Amino acid sequence: MAEHSRTNVAEGTPLGDLGRRLATRRTQLGLSRRETAARAGMAPSYLRYLEEHPGAAPGSGTLIRLAEVLQTTVNDLTGGTVHLPPGPGRAARAPAFTELGTDECRSLLSSHGVGRLGVPTASGPVIVPVNYSVVDDTIVFRTAHGTTPALAAGCQVAFEVDRIDDAFSRGWSVLVRGHARTVTDPEEERRLAARAYSTPWAGGKRNLWVRIDPYTLTGRRIID
Repeated sequence: MAEHSRTNVAEGTPLGDLGRRLATRRTQLGLSRRETAARAGMAPSYLRYLEEHPGAAPGSGTLIRLAEVLQTTVNDLTGGTVHLPPGPGRAARAPAFTELGTDECRSLLSSHGVGRLGVPTASGPVIVPVNYSVVDDTIVFRTAHGTTPALAAGCQVAFEVDRIDDAFSRGWSVLVRGHARTVTDPEEERRLAARAYSTPWAGGKRNLWVRIDPYTLTGRRIID
């Protein structure tokens, strides 16, 4: 079990988006609220309160128990690492490096909404984050004319998603290489708008659809 930080959390001090982090981590582990509460030695109604009330301020003992059950750290639960880049932790004692199969790569790719797009430009390759969806085994995203992601159209590009678990020094990444093109058919645009589940966080008018047709799909995982 990873070392759990006893952050200086005062009893009665609200912990921001603690509830969202609790619910998200619990869902990632496939745990019900009742299962999580039982393992942490608390009533399900109290866990529900923590997840649904932004002003909830549990004591340090409660946070430590929840962190242990959810296989994370108190810092991660309370947002203490939100501004830190992923991956500063040390390697696990006996890390194992494995290649992912195509089906698992597709499954992981479909589970995310933000990826990194590698785009060739006149001054050299550029990597930018984009909100994306997977439709018909292709990657689609919306952008605006004149933006860096729009430069992908007509080019061979790379697209990557990953998941880093700093608490246990684990992670995976999926890499797609393929041809990007703009979607110009109005019917296809309407179909993508109806099926896409991720919208641009940047907001504004972003009506240019770009589609990446993969020709290679690879992935890797590190576990301990």
